[in-house]
Amino acid sequence: MGPLRLYTPSRRLTRLDGMTQELVSLTIIMAVAAVSPIVAQLIPGRFIPQTVLLLAAGAALGPYGLGVIEVNDAVKLLNELGMAFLFLLAGYEIDPKRLAGHQGKVGLLTWGITLGLAWLVVTFLPFFTKQGINGIATVIALTTTALGTLMPILKERSLEGTPIGDAIISYGTWGELGPILAMAILLSTRTGWQTMLVLGAFLAICLLCAMLPTKALKTGHRLYRFLTENANTSSQTLMRLTTFLLIFLVTISALFELDAVLGAFAAGFILRYIIPDGSKSLEMKLEGIGYGFLIPVFFVVSGAAINVRAVAGRPALLVAFIVMLMLIRAVPVYVALSLDKRENPLSSHHRVTVALYCTTALPIIVAVTSLAVKVGTMQSDTASTLVAAGAITVFLMPLLGSITYQVADVHPVTAVREIAHTPSDWRTIVREHAQVRALLHHQDRLKRMAEMLESLEKQEGLNGLDSRRAELVERARLEIDRQLKELGLDPQLTTQLPHNYRYPKN
Repeated sequence: MGPLRLYTPSRRLTRLDGMTQELVSLTIIMAVAAVSPIVAQLIPGRFIPQTVLLLAAGAALGPYGLGVIEVNDAVKLLNELGMAFLFLLAGYEIDPKRLAGHQGKVGLLTWGITLGLAWLVVTFLPFFTKQGINGIATVIALTTTALGTLMPILKERSLEGTPIGDAIISYGTWGELGPILAMAILLSTRTGWQTMLVLGAFLAICLLCAMLPTKALKTGHRLYRFLTENANTSSQTLMRLTTFLLIFLVTISALFELDAVLGAFAAGFILRYIIPDGSKSLEMKLEGIGYGFLIPVFFVVSGAAINVRAVAGRPALLVAFIVMLMLIRAVPVYVALSLDKRENPLSSHHRVTVALYCTTALPIIVAVTSLAVKVGTMQSDTASTLVAAGAITVFLMPLLGSITYQVADVHPVTAVREIAHTPSDWRTIVREHAQVRALLHHQDRLKRMAEMLESLEKQEGLNGLDSRRAELVERARLEIDRQLKELGLDPQLTTQLPHNYRYPKN
């Protein structure tokens, strides 16, 4: 009894200290998460995504920086859940019809070409051989697109649902799905037939998870009615079931010695299959938990894993990796868009925009380098450099994509010509160009809203509120048409992304 009394308080104190440290680290992480949107809003032009701020803060406050964030077991678990939620939402955004469609098939072919190019470069380029990173992990890292990271950026910039946004999702889907499958097959420590057997078993479990709810939905099963009726009560049945599906498939991935990313992505894909038309209520709840709590933890902890000194010691590798990402990922996407005129034709500026956005790469790089370090095929310093390069692309590629997008809309060359023709009118010319850009942007948004309301009317009829919205949309469209006519533009000939408009006066 005596020794027990002496041991128990000491043990309790140690445990309390550990828990206190975990809570302190989590408090700092959540403080960063709370402040980052405010800082991003205050930056002129809002050209730095929140994700970049989270990564930078993690690197500054983590073990390799000030050391105030300790990446302990509790934080690691939340980090894994954050990554799981990120890929769940990424998988949920993918429409299976898009994958099977024409542009989806072109996207798959394009990704296969990037994989081949990456293997050739990493295998035969002397630079990478000298760096000691001629492994398959680097090949996979060079073919990735961070679709989960891109989705909030596309929403922030009103690109979702536009031809550009659709193209980014079509090509970006395979830039995320392809590397996930490649990781499971090529980075496995098993033999070939063992790997295929494990993946087959995992696929069977996923199909079972997808088919049972779908069958219950079609038959109107009592359990399904219970779940839907209690979806928005304190029971939150659909949310609990979705969370269970996510954690179940992530756990299965761990038991099969597959990466958790595969399980999380499969969960999102299954959820979209079960609910093909989506559920606004469920989406808001998932995004609330994901973007409100867990996903910021993932990005901060990912930033904390970056050894800034190691990155600074290998600047050539950092620059080379970013350049290779652009050449191996961006160039094939641009060429594919240029050759494919069958669907979603885009101007040259916007093909560049899509290609740049598709070169945004981080979460998969984090996953693939972590796995490579774990199995001993990559040094931690090299992994830090590649993760830092991925973090830079999250900032750089959307920024460059935004610039090319605006260049196409504003037409600075045309504006410069007009100013050169009549220098005294430069203020008016700049104002008119900005006005045209704004009008065309609103014109496109109204068009999409009108199409949505029209589709809703065909399906189930409009209620009083929707009828009022339809009326307001039509009045707004007429007003924009009037303003476009005043500027010398034909509203019927203008689109969201004009690449040939000119002012009549010049």
